[in-house]
Amino acid sequence: MLGQLINHVWQSTVFAFLAALMTVAFRRNRAQVRYGLWLSASCKFLVPLSLLTSLGSRFEWTPVTPRNAAARAVESTLVEISQPFSSASSPTSVASATDWASVAILGIWLCGIAAVILLRYLGWRRIRAAISSSRPIHIPGPIEIRSAPGLLEPGVVGVLRPILLLPAGITERLQPREFEAVLAHELCHVRRHDNVTSAIHMIVEAVFWFYPLVWWIGARLLQERERACDEAVLDLGSKPHDYAEGILKVCKSYLESPLPCVSGVTSSDLKKRIQTILLGRIARELTFAKKLALASAAVAAITIPVSIGIMGVPRIQGQSRQLQPKFEAASIKSCQAFSKGNNLDLVGETFRSECTTPERLIEQAYGLFGNGRLNPGSSLTVTGGPAWTTSDLYEIEAKAQGPQSRAMMNGPLLQGLLENRFGLKFHREIRDVPVYALTVTEGGPRLQPFEGTCITRDFDKPPSDADCGTASGYGNGFRLKAATMADICAGFSVLLDRRVIDKTGIEGRFDMYVDLSREDPGLLNRPRSLPALSDPIASPPPPILFNVAETAMKRLGLKLEATKAPGEFLIIDHIERSL
Repeated sequence: MLGQLINHVWQSTVFAFLAALMTVAFRRNRAQVRYGLWLSASCKFLVPLSLLTSLGSRFEWTPVTPRNAAARAVESTLVEISQPFSSASSPTSVASATDWASVAILGIWLCGIAAVILLRYLGWRRIRAAISSSRPIHIPGPIEIRSAPGLLEPGVVGVLRPILLLPAGITERLQPREFEAVLAHELCHVRRHDNVTSAIHMIVEAVFWFYPLVWWIGARLLQERERACDEAVLDLGSKPHDYAEGILKVCKSYLESPLPCVSGVTSSDLKKRIQTILLGRIARELTFAKKLALASAAVAAITIPVSIGIMGVPRIQGQSRQLQPKFEAASIKSCQAFSKGNNLDLVGETFRSECTTPERLIEQAYGLFGNGRLNPGSSLTVTGGPAWTTSDLYEIEAKAQGPQSRAMMNGPLLQGLLENRFGLKFHREIRDVPVYALTVTEGGPRLQPFEGTCITRDFDKPPSDADCGTASGYGNGFRLKAATMADICAGFSVLLDRRVIDKTGIEGRFDMYVDLSREDPGLLNRPRSLPALSDPIASPPPPILFNVAETAMKRLGLKLEATKAPGEFLIIDHIERSL
């Protein structure tokens, strides 16, 4: 979350910097233009760039011609910019401290928001007191006008149903032409809906109270807001001297409003405003070129991030429909009861999966066989789908275009089927999750090095004694032949309630016996990501106890430590039932 916030802040900072450059280019034009630019910079803090890119990612995009390396590099860079900072894995030894730091930062941030809201509330209480003691007066206008006792300046209060509050006795303090100019100024705030836009920026200031830039933007908004109304009053025919004199008298007689969303008449840099009013300079209207530039900037601010999302669809979802292998034909049927037989039956060009839930198929396609190879240590977690993805059962039989390996059928080809027939759309995230770290005890490892040669297991063929990392036994324990530390971690990731990661630093292959109490030997045959051979709706059997595994590891000079590490999540954005 902290990384996402930092990423959003720097993106909004760049946007504000570009808006500031544009205000310099429009410095001789009307203040309303510059006010709109600063307001867009403020609103950007409430609209993460990833929101627009995610909108674009929902559109299909197929390039007409193959992209060259430069185009792919630009696409990759744009997608990286649009995404939150990666949750880079910090050392597991300091994971707990990092968590406490995040909690502390979150607490400070929430306290700051509460403090800003409290200050705004105290200011609003003064405004509410003035409204309660006011009385209506008969002055023609588009909104209700009331006279309030006290020393607050004239101001428009309220967001949805604004009211113009005038201090009692103001007509005696100002000459008629001065009062008309001040009244025209306040009604200009009403026409421009300045209280609404000011309230929006107050929300930005409350959420991002720690960032000086948002307060500086607020000052620029206030300055351009008052200058815009000054220009409107002079356009209506008020004389500069009468208008300036009216503002000065109000400034001498009354206090400024305690809230920025109450539009008064004496806000902003008063001296500079008076000088500008007395000079009576008429701001330039926008030329066609500047209108075109503004329109182009507005369109680009929306279309560029949406385009990034469209271009990033293949990368974000890991889907390249042009290159994705597909089954030539596929039959998908709904199952009424779970089959107790073999889940996977691959014969030549045919893929067959008996009754299986969509969630298990997704784990299988994008996790265990995600890259077209078997990944026994896959840590992919599927989440975000509707309830039926874990309960509905489907029987699938598909035919490939020519002979395919088991890994290709269960991985890339099954991915294409899920995307085309189930309409699967998703995105990936990296989150810190509880894990067990496999480390070495103080006495050092007690492992027997493997002597001889072995071959990498070919999962399209029956297992043989010559395979690396084979397991046998399955009584009170099991034997591993030519196993690496990664093989040990993958095996215990199946048996325990958390994934096991290798932190031993030990390389090579070993023969070992893993001594386990007879908790449930059947668990040793249960695969982690492939569909189980029992009813998936029923409660799964509990994993072996942690202390049993810990004792077994200590006999080998190893130990398990509870910690946290980054884990990959596949979040389902869209999926449909398929028959």
